Amino acid sequence: MANKFVPKDKMSKKKRRAEYAKRRGSWNGVSPETRVVPSKKAYNRKRARRMMRREEDIY
Repeated sequence: MANKFVPKDKMSKKKRRAEYAKRRGSWNGVSPETRVVPSKKAYNRKRARRMMRREEDIY
């Protein structure tokens, strides 16, 4: 027997969540947190040390 079409707003919450989970893609082990570009305005101790070393090498 073929599945009948049921609009999303008439589906139960459990069925809707199952439907969305089925359609949702996978990150395949990649963490989205690590893909955030750090702000250039924020203070970065490593960058500050690197800049100090460059200044010392120039003189």
